[in-house]
Amino acid sequence: MENRLMMFLVIGTEAIFFLSLIFAFVYFAFEPGYDNHTWQLLNIKSTGIFSVLLFASSFTFWRAEKSYKKGEVKRLKRWLFATIGLGTVFLFGQGREYWSLLHEDLTISKNNFGTSFYTLTGFHGLHVFIGLVILAIVLKLAAAGDFDEPDSSVINTVGIYWHFVDVVWLVVFTVVYVLPGVLL
Repeated sequence: MENRLMMFLVIGTEAIFFLSLIFAFVYFAFEPGYDNHTWQLLNIKSTGIFSVLLFASSFTFWRAEKSYKKGEVKRLKRWLFATIGLGTVFLFGQGREYWSLLHEDLTISKNNFGTSFYTLTGFHGLHVFIGLVILAIVLKLAAAGDFDEPDSSVINTVGIYWHFVDVVWLVVFTVVYVLPGVLL
């Protein structure tokens, strides 16, 4: 129970952090005189595909949790591995998009849009990376037999973090990629 409480406190502070970044992005991205061409550099289709994979990782982690509760450690490890794979592919997609944007001369110092875009999506990517490290540690512990008895709250606590990261991306993807296409 203490693990869950601590994770909820972490999530609370991180939610405030991400809300601040999202508000800053909206403020700076829509400032008077912003370059509408910048929005067109974003590839909503490619990012949408990688986003679906990240959202699918919440499903695979949920399956890992269910397997663990049933005492199916072998399935727990498989689902954790799948979750790590999907999260890794998402980060690859984000890196691919950054590479493309840098070749289009959209850098973090180019304009307010670039600064707020890279800050918001970069911090989210950092949170995904941290989640992947945590998941890899849990997978290693599971392989070592540390989760053979289904009484640990670690899996559930890690799940809270991983699902939070996915929910944050849902909001970020909507604000950064979807709404501009609808509003502009």
